[in-house]
Parts: sequence; structure tokens; C-alpha cells
Amino acid sequence: MKVILTQDIKGQGKKGQLVEVSDGYARNFLLPKGLAKEATNSNLNVMHGQQEAEAYRKQMALDDAKALAEKLKEISVTIKAKAGENGKLFGSVTSKEVTEELLKQHHIKLDKKKLQLPDGIKSLGTTDVEVKLHPGVTGVIKVKVESL
Repeated sequence: MKVILTQDIKGQGKKGQLVEVSDGYARNFLLPKGLAKEATNSNLNVMHGQQEAEAYRKQMALDDAKALAEKLKEISVTIKAKAGENGKLFGSVTSKEVTEELLKQHHIKLDKKKLQLPDGIKSLGTTDVEVKLHPGVTGVIKVKVESL
């Protein structure tokens, strides 16, 4: 019997997948517990519509990420920090500070986890920071650190 899974089932498949299972397994376990629904024409049409909508959402997210990556290329964020005589900072500039300044200066909101800045910026000057916007799409933002 062909069924459409409504939840992930170990050994059978993922949610929204069309699978072939034995009649008894479907009638006695999957259908009564609501883990699957019968693969009728109407249910198949609904499943295909949901798959197309999901593909469209993913494509829109990818397009938005590419547009934001292009916009970030032209942007520079300036951060003022306390530094010693030799240009070394007291502490470091973290990804949280970079995202806050980006929001203040350019009104672009990013999650601090998307910035590839493992140890922070520890010296004055301009640094290119990678931003992971989407799987396969990365942008670069220029961060300029100036002395107070």
C-alpha cells in the first residue's frame, strides 16, 4: 500500500515522502496513529503542492542571500575601540559588536553566529570578515577599527 508519511519514521522515510509499505503495517499502525495518510489522488496533489511551495521558499531565500552578499561588499563598518601605543586593542572586537554597529550604521540585521570571526579583531585597521548567509552563499564585510 502506498502512503504519504506525516512524520519521520525510522526505517521508512521522512515526513512528506511517498513510500510503499505492507497493507497490515499501514492499516494497523501508521494510519490509526496518524503517522501516515493514504496516497489518494487528492492527497498526492496536496503533497506535490507543498513540495513546490517549499522549493519556491528555498529559492527565494537563496536569492535574498545573494542580494545581501552583493550589498555587503560595498559596506564598511567603523568601530571605535581603546588601543595601546602599538595599535593593539585592549580586549577585542567581537562579532556581537560588529552586528550591533552594522544595525546602527546601515540598518542591516544579521545574526552574530553568521560572522566567521572566531577570536575577534585584536588590532587597529581594516579587516575583511566573512559572513555565511546561506549554504553556498558567503559575503564579505569590511570592519574598520579606529582608536578612541
